[in-house]
Amino acid sequence: MDFLREAEIKHGRICMLAWTGFVAVDLGVRIYPLPEAYEGLTSVTAHDALVEQGAMGQIFLWIGLAEVVGAIALTQMLAGSGRAAGDFGLDPVGFLDGVSDEEVTRMKLREIKHGRLAMLAFSGVITQAVLTQGPPPYV
Repeated sequence: MDFLREAEIKHGRICMLAWTGFVAVDLGVRIYPLPEAYEGLTSVTAHDALVEQGAMGQIFLWIGLAEVVGAIALTQMLAGSGRAAGDFGLDPVGFLDGVSDEEVTRMKLREIKHGRLAMLAFSGVITQAVLTQGPPPYV
């Protein structure tokens, strides 16, 4: 069950970021200086242009390295290290400092619920964007 919980948390976190990034690009958010090849791209058309320019190879490399680290942590968790699913020991801002165990449990439940919603939202926004070929609100 730990493996399934880890997978659900990971996919939920990815979809929360993916939905935000997808919609932000279609709303016109850009990081400057923007390469000339990326001018006028939408979220739907960006994939092919980024593959052509080589940016997707960079993304593949860095995500691959993160997956290796995650696989090591997952293997240790399944071997009985005591690590909770999705917990990588990262809290640089100190969100959990002085927080009760009950509140931490509530926050974890919220993350699972928001992740599930994000998985549905991302699949919906992709479908709408591809079918309408338009900017938000994709109608």
